[in-house]
Amino acid sequence: MSDAIKHECGIALLRLKKPLEYYIDKYGTAFYGLNKMYLLMEKQHNRGQDGAGLANIKLDMSPGERYISRSRSISSKPIQEIFTNINRRLEEIGEEHPEKLKDVEFLKRNAGFTGELFLGHLRYGTSGKNNLESCHPFLRQNNWMTRNLVVAGNFNLTNVDELFDVLLNLGQHPKEKSDTVTVLEKIGHFLDVENEQLFQHYKTQGYNNREITSKIAESLDIQKILKRASEDWDGGYTMSGLLGHGDAFVLRDPAGIRPAFWYEDDEICVVTSERPVIQTAFNLKKEDIKELTPGHALIVKKNGKTTEVEINTPTTRAACSFERIYFSRGNDYDIYNERKLLGQLLIPQIIKSINNELDNAVFSFIPNTAEMSFYGMMKGLEDFLNIEKMEAIKALGSEMSDEKLSKILTRKTRFEKIAIKDAKLRTFITQEDSRDDMVAHVYDITYGTVKRNEDNLVVIDDSIVRGTTLKQSILRILDRLEPKKIVVVSSAPQIRYPDCYGIDMARMSEFIAFEAAIELLKERGKAYIIDDVYRKCKEQALYPKEQIRNYVKEIYEPFTADEISKKIAELLTPVGMKSELEIVYQTIENLHTACPNNKGDWYFTGNYPTPGGNKVVNKAFMNYIEGNTNRAYS
Repeated sequence: MSDAIKHECGIALLRLKKPLEYYIDKYGTAFYGLNKMYLLMEKQHNRGQDGAGLANIKLDMSPGERYISRSRSISSKPIQEIFTNINRRLEEIGEEHPEKLKDVEFLKRNAGFTGELFLGHLRYGTSGKNNLESCHPFLRQNNWMTRNLVVAGNFNLTNVDELFDVLLNLGQHPKEKSDTVTVLEKIGHFLDVENEQLFQHYKTQGYNNREITSKIAESLDIQKILKRASEDWDGGYTMSGLLGHGDAFVLRDPAGIRPAFWYEDDEICVVTSERPVIQTAFNLKKEDIKELTPGHALIVKKNGKTTEVEINTPTTRAACSFERIYFSRGNDYDIYNERKLLGQLLIPQIIKSINNELDNAVFSFIPNTAEMSFYGMMKGLEDFLNIEKMEAIKALGSEMSDEKLSKILTRKTRFEKIAIKDAKLRTFITQEDSRDDMVAHVYDITYGTVKRNEDNLVVIDDSIVRGTTLKQSILRILDRLEPKKIVVVSSAPQIRYPDCYGIDMARMSEFIAFEAAIELLKERGKAYIIDDVYRKCKEQALYPKEQIRNYVKEIYEPFTADEISKKIAELLTPVGMKSELEIVYQTIENLHTACPNNKGDWYFTGNYPTPGGNKVVNKAFMNYIEGNTNRAYS
């Protein structure tokens, strides 16, 4: 993606199911879990570079001994900082008493992060905050081991105000109004309720307080706690948690908006946001790994028993399609093939855009994430050209000769590495004009690859959100090659609506497609539609979210997708650009064909999978009209 979009968080939960001595005997280290957590987090660093956090729980510790460890960082390399700090203590032990590095009892008493249960988190900040206190995992501490709660997640809830009021009605006094604190306190409240009910239950049976503590640890009903805590959540989430005595869980939203995958054997249970991460860390096949069912929780009890249970009734599956286009790592088997297919399906539109002049066309991609859709585009072009060759050969008939046949067979599609992304330049110049000039040079080109005023230049990007980088940098440098025409192809459809489920795309002004529609309404004497939509949004602003409609769709209804694409090309054409510019977007139908199991397409269609989505999009539109730059869900 040429536009920088901060997006989803990532989680990694790991439970070692054997005593630590087992891993020393088999793998030669007491830090098997810690080493695997580093891999699981580092392989998901694409999901969060604003901060990271790691928590660990040691099982069966004696009273008075520390059993929860946590480290968080917002440095430029947060994962490395966390593990460097942890390893520093282990290195000290190794220098002073090297034999103690395999003494499990000593390590658990004297070094942090030497327990059996881990929870890691990678953070992208969608709340506007980027301080250490905003980093997961969060702790809710208590002297009762079974009431200690550690929470981390990849999520955003749309109804924080409602949930905050629920906490107030429960008699709580939350320290801030945020979805993270709300989730922590909501789960924590029902964890407290469950503890109290079990305490009273066992008290009446004659158990003493110490015995009751052990009985509670065995009997906590995590399924019931999560059901009561999450029944009124509206949003996309993969929520993970650890309890102080050793239970753990990962809960996924009913529409499956945010991803979660898991694997279990007799040694470990692991959950991550991305499937190939588990494959890499544990050398597994994709068939070994399961996707956590929407609306379900994976519950790992202290005794190691793992179950997947329903918490909330699954709704129509709306797993995020943007995961497949851009956010997730492309080395997942399915995602890799889907991204290639997204490029391949664009061929009819591309051929039309260059008037079938394949012999005078050069194809490339905008680095770096569009590379896979580029491969698919080239495969589609190859197939198209092969059909043309076959027809040309048939047309020769009796006039076939070696020379004519050779001329047909040697036709090829031309592809080049056109755009090169340089290391980020320091924008130390404060004057705005000079800064824009610096931004324009973030990309560079390969000179001599295009025949001037003769070739069409086709470059594919995975998505076009704002178009800022295209206008300020990429198009300007491509124009230096002096092609007859530049065609920018997006493997994603037009992004028209904000996200409210964990992606930092929350303001209408951020979308070039929205800007284009607004301009078209004004140009064609239909500006009254803007006022009508604002009035309708305002009228239902105080409605319950279940009754709210997405009226922002009416902004786009008067126009075809091609009309909006044409206007986008006008808006993105830099001053002084000589080449003709055309923008080609993926169709919704092709998106669904390429990503059949991830049809969460609200970015493109406005079809939000939860009622809160409609509330957020209308609020975002009202903010736009009123000049309010706040996020619609904050």
